[in-house]
This record gives sequence, structure tokens and C-alpha cells, in this order.
Amino acid sequence: MRLLHRAAVLPLLFLPALAAAASTAGREAFVRDILWEKLVAMPAGERPVVGVALSGGGARGFAHTGVLEALLYAGFPVDRVSGTSMGSVIGGFYASGMTIEGIWDFGRRTSELKLARDFGGFGLLKLMLAEQLISPRYITQVIEDNLGGREFSGLKTPFACVAMDFRTGERIVFDEGPLSIAVRASVNLPGIFAPVEYRHRYLVDGGVVDFIPIGAARAIGAEWVLASVTENSVDEMPSNVLLSLLQVIDIRGSILAASQEKEADFVIKPRAGGIKVADFERCAEAGELGRAAAWESMDRARSAYMLRSAGALLEGI
Repeated sequence: MRLLHRAAVLPLLFLPALAAAASTAGREAFVRDILWEKLVAMPAGERPVVGVALSGGGARGFAHTGVLEALLYAGFPVDRVSGTSMGSVIGGFYASGMTIEGIWDFGRRTSELKLARDFGGFGLLKLMLAEQLISPRYITQVIEDNLGGREFSGLKTPFACVAMDFRTGERIVFDEGPLSIAVRASVNLPGIFAPVEYRHRYLVDGGVVDFIPIGAARAIGAEWVLASVTENSVDEMPSNVLLSLLQVIDIRGSILAASQEKEADFVIKPRAGGIKVADFERCAEAGELGRAAAWESMDRARSAYMLRSAGALLEGI
């Protein structure tokens, strides 16, 4: 009986310590929240300028929509945006002032897009005879409908995107001029769409040379860069020539990502690797995965940015 009495009393001895610990944790969380509100209320420049770099990844790249939505809902500053390939489309739409719901709607409409999957045994012959495998009419029309007539200089949020010169392999960063041409070039998969001709250059998808456009974000003034990265983890054999080509491009992007993500100040990696680059019917799923990954990382992202902003916070006290 005495043992039972001791067992009942023992936890009570620790209650004051537990209450104190909980109280301390609560106070720390309260102080963090106050400092965060103070930090994000500062104009960019008084605090470190935040850039969000959106990687390539084809259909997986729609995960960036969910990432942006979560960041904005959490009150995270998005002062600059850069994009490669599908990241340039999502980033360009956001920078132009399109609402997040509008970008979600783009994803739902894009889910109806079907890339060629029926090349079968004649795939190699068609590949050899075709100048390009798919008409770029759909993506061109979507970009022109939403971004046509806009210039980088008139964007709501400063933006840059990356393409590659098809003849020289040179990385081309767009941060001025007509927006629609730049985004079309950045998303222009080589061998899938014909190169975009602009200023005596033939331009294709920037993901071949710059999968995560961290440098592009810094080039337009970002001092602290959060990268949203969607890498390939599909290990099954492609069923036709087109999908083989897409997978080669995708693998190249993943190799680049492994080294480039070290240049970011913080990385969010949506678990969308099982979505193939051409699985456009899964855009909405990719977006949900992006949103989940962003919320899962939010506290750590806030802490990382606050640590980088310590000087600005101290000056403001």
C-alpha cells in the first residue's frame, strides 16, 4: 500500500518543474511571435530581402503553387521570385499579380493536357522525322493569355527566369523585356518544343543548366533565398521515346539540384518525386504536396530567416 502511495505522489513532485518548463516554452513562443510580426512589418531592405526560387520539374513544378500559398498565408515575405521551366510559369504568374486561386485554376486546366504517350514501336521513327514532338500551341496560348503585353519592369513582384541558348549552352537570365517571351523560353523543353527565337538566340528550357535559379534570385536583389525544389525519384523504365527524353532531362535536373540547393539559405522539398515530369493530370496533387511540405517546414523557415535578420531586429528594438 505504501508503494502505491509513493507511485501516486511521485508525479506530483515534478508538476512545478513541468509547469515552469511549459510556462518558459510558452513565453519563448510568445516572444518569437512578437519578433516575427515586427520583422515582417519592416520594409524589404530594412530586413533581408527574401527571394523564392522555384525549380523546374515539369508537372511536379506545380508543387510551387502550394508552397507559395502556404508562405503567403503564414505571412512570410516574398519580395523576389525566380523560376526555371515550370517554376518560371508559376513564378511569372505570381509576379504578374495573378491570385493563388488563379494559379490553382491554371493547374486544373493543365491537368487536361496530355503529352504524347502512344509512340509505341514507331517512336524512334517519329522522333527522327519530327522537327518537334508536340505543338507548343497550348503552353504558348496560356502564357500569352495571362502574361502577353507585360514587361518585367511593370510586375507587382520583381521576377527573373532562366533559359538556355540552344547553340552555345549559355545560361540566359531574363529580368527585363517582354515577360511572355522569357517564360516561354524558360519552359521550352528541348526536343519537345521548337526553340524560341529571340534577339538572335535560340532559347530552350533553363532547367538543363540552372535547375534551381538561386543565382537569378540574388541577381534581382534577394539577400536570403528560400528554394522550392521538386526532384525526380521515378525509377521505372519509360514506355516510349518521348518519355525517355523527358526522363533524361529530368535526371539532369536532379543532378544539378544536388549541388545547387546548397547555395540556398533554406530549402523546401515537396515529396512529389513520384510524379513524372509529364504527369500533368496530377498537377493538383503536386500542389497539395507542396502546400504540405511548406507547412511542415514553416517553423524552421521562420527561425532561419529570423536568425539571418537578427541585426535588423536588434536595430529596431
